[in-house]
Amino acid sequence: MSNFEELLHTLPTTAISDALAGTTNVDAAIKPLKDQYHIAGRAVTVRLPIGENGALLEAIRIAQPGSILVVDAKGDTNRAVAGDFVVSLMKGMEIQGLVVDGVIRDIQAIRDLNFPVFSLGTTVAAGNKFGGGMIQVPVAVGGISVQPGDFIVGDTDGVVVIPQSQVKEVIQKAQNKLAKDEARALAVANGKENIIAYLDQAIGKEKA
Repeated sequence: MSNFEELLHTLPTTAISDALAGTTNVDAAIKPLKDQYHIAGRAVTVRLPIGENGALLEAIRIAQPGSILVVDAKGDTNRAVAGDFVVSLMKGMEIQGLVVDGVIRDIQAIRDLNFPVFSLGTTVAAGNKFGGGMIQVPVAVGGISVQPGDFIVGDTDGVVVIPQSQVKEVIQKAQNKLAKDEARALAVANGKENIIAYLDQAIGKEKA
């Protein structure tokens, strides 16, 4: 795990989103299967034709430990991109998580695997393996462009994409935001008078 990834694991998606001015938030419909999941790593990208999932196996084969599979499934909610067996392969290859603009199946078995999956939901229909699809190409997931190697951070609030060229700057801005939030919380922690003082100051700034 790189130093960037270690630092990103300490940051919530909300602070990272603020650092990026809310410009790279994946569609809120893509949600984690468990609220406690928190992923942070580099994207291995997959672009699939609708209903297909064959190229996903290629991505699993080449993915490095700690990477995150980011799958452009065109928002299809009919056929699953992965079931519990394919997800078990991801876990066995030490992939960190799966973010998919599509659906999975075998949801209970996948939850039991305790492997972080962020998806549009579930279906009962398996994906096809007729061919097609590409790996390590630019993709669009949840309305956001993702390049191979971009940093992905996901938690219960959602998923954020960090362009790899901006990761150092974004980490610094997110850390600064958390520090300001902590100072603000302390400022209003000792009763109503402090809250009133904070509100008067904030309102005054808005009117200025």
